[in-house]
Amino acid sequence: MMWISFNRLRISGVTDPLRSPAPVVPTGPARPSLVPPPNWHPRTPLLLGLVFLSLIPALILTFQRVQFEQSRKVTALVMDYPALVIQARRYGQDPQALLNRYKALGVNGVALYEDTVASLQQRGEILLKNGYDLADKFPGAPVKPNAVYMRSVVPGVAESLPARYTIPTHTVTVGGQSWLEWPSDPSYLPAGPNRAQVAEFQRQGMVLVYRPYNDEARPVSQVGTDWPAVPYVAFTDDAVIGARTPELLEQVDRAMGQRIPAVIEGNIQDGLEDLVLTHGGVRLFALAPSWQNQLTPEEIASKYNLAARERSQQLLYLRPFPTINETTDMLARLQELMKNSGIKVGMPVTTAFEPSPVLRWLSIIGPLAALLLAGLSLPLRRLGLLGAAGTLLLCLGLNYATPLAGFALVAAVTFPALGLLLRRSRITDWFIATGLSLVGVVFVSALGATPDSMLGLHPFRGVGLTLLLPLAMVAASFLPKQDIRKTVSDVYNAPIKLGDIAVMGLGLALLGLVYSRRGNATGGSVTEFESSLRQNVQDSMVRPRFKEVAAHPLAILGLSGKLPGYFSGLMLLGGTMGQASILNTFSHFHTPFLISATRCFLGLGLGLLIGLLLVKLFDVLAGFWRSYRPDAAVGPRARA
Repeated sequence: MMWISFNRLRISGVTDPLRSPAPVVPTGPARPSLVPPPNWHPRTPLLLGLVFLSLIPALILTFQRVQFEQSRKVTALVMDYPALVIQARRYGQDPQALLNRYKALGVNGVALYEDTVASLQQRGEILLKNGYDLADKFPGAPVKPNAVYMRSVVPGVAESLPARYTIPTHTVTVGGQSWLEWPSDPSYLPAGPNRAQVAEFQRQGMVLVYRPYNDEARPVSQVGTDWPAVPYVAFTDDAVIGARTPELLEQVDRAMGQRIPAVIEGNIQDGLEDLVLTHGGVRLFALAPSWQNQLTPEEIASKYNLAARERSQQLLYLRPFPTINETTDMLARLQELMKNSGIKVGMPVTTAFEPSPVLRWLSIIGPLAALLLAGLSLPLRRLGLLGAAGTLLLCLGLNYATPLAGFALVAAVTFPALGLLLRRSRITDWFIATGLSLVGVVFVSALGATPDSMLGLHPFRGVGLTLLLPLAMVAASFLPKQDIRKTVSDVYNAPIKLGDIAVMGLGLALLGLVYSRRGNATGGSVTEFESSLRQNVQDSMVRPRFKEVAAHPLAILGLSGKLPGYFSGLMLLGGTMGQASILNTFSHFHTPFLISATRCFLGLGLGLLIGLLLVKLFDVLAGFWRSYRPDAAVGPRARA
């Protein structure tokens, strides 16, 4: 906003030869647009040539990514089986009969937790008694009040448990029966899978997700050795088993075999990356029960459909509502939405995307050439080159572990500004700026899309910069060709009107709002109306980003050359946010490329239409304002 203050010092009456000033102040001479023309560098054709030459390998990689994503539009609807059993019992129904009802509505998988000692007791396979209960029932028996005693109801079940743990136990005879004495309550110790249940669901052709537990009492060498032969494993808690113990993590890695670990959205568990490196991964989407109970079945169905369509979630982890009717309503609506979205229900395809390293390294030439061109296109070229070098170091520093992702960030922060640095004299230049932003999209995809980033394990670091650095580059292009110290002095001494302060405050507020609401889940809140509107739109189509729909018209209005003073520059800065949002959209690599492209082009089309309408509306309003004659409003007596 210092640029506003500086432009008040520019020579009055000096116009941009590429613009047609439109006066809006009727009481004095027209105020021309103060946006300086772009700076052309002799090396521009060469650097653009390098950009488009490097675009060839980037296009190949992007095409391969699209083919890969199109082959994976299959999702499994996995029901939390213990929660289903609770619901069935609450309504006096057989769990299998209720599951069959849900299967008819699309459910094709179940999640099974590892048994615990308590679940064995609940099924009537063992009997647990506290020591004080036995002592009360059998006075004088050799029991300890603070111990826990176990015996089998199904022969051999209790006797098989001590070998699973390092906890010392021994056998005592009480009331003529043999009991195992445990020094502490074993109820929550993991007891292995319910193999009969697993076999039955495999017979039904269900997609199975196994959720194992662990306890320090379990010997490291035995962890995972009894896991059932299921395709997917979803760990509980915030870490995979063995995340804090290298030896145990190695054992879990061996025990995984052909099983694929689930990457739970919003809960990237410690140690998961090591397992994904060896076994690959599958994205899983679930809603916490406490949140689910605050939403309607239609809202839940919308969120699950969005997860499958736009976030590549291949396992939708479902939990039943408190009532059966709500659950069936949710499943029916979800089935309808997924059919409309072209998502099939079945066994997910979980192969990993493997881009060519050679093509990726060849693709870095484009972003580097674009960054150099951006630095050379600024009026203060030494400052521009220094800024380009700083940008490169910042991007690589944020992605120090994955340098190619750093070059993807270079593309994401450079291409949104490049078009407006090179041309900004007429409305058609918006198409050039947009075209260069779309070129940047290809580089971002080619350099940033990897198996880990597409699984959401390695979020793109520095996404926030894609909204800020392009703005800074375009703003820097407004600086005059003079000593920067003089510019700082001029800005400091410039007179500021209350109107300027209001414009500055509004601009900063809008910038803060856009930045706070970047990404999928941020601190920026939305109104209930906007939330409802978003759901209605995204249920029927891929929703364009509202910030793009709002920002693209600003660029078109700024390029029209009709606004006076610094307002054209402000509109161009606002329009830069629209170009930056394009790259920001494609920086979420777990979103399929074609979904991002659909969202982008919808935003471009709506933005272009609204922008052209705003230009016409401005002409009408300006004509109405110019028709006002101050002296005509003053009576003859006053003029005399």
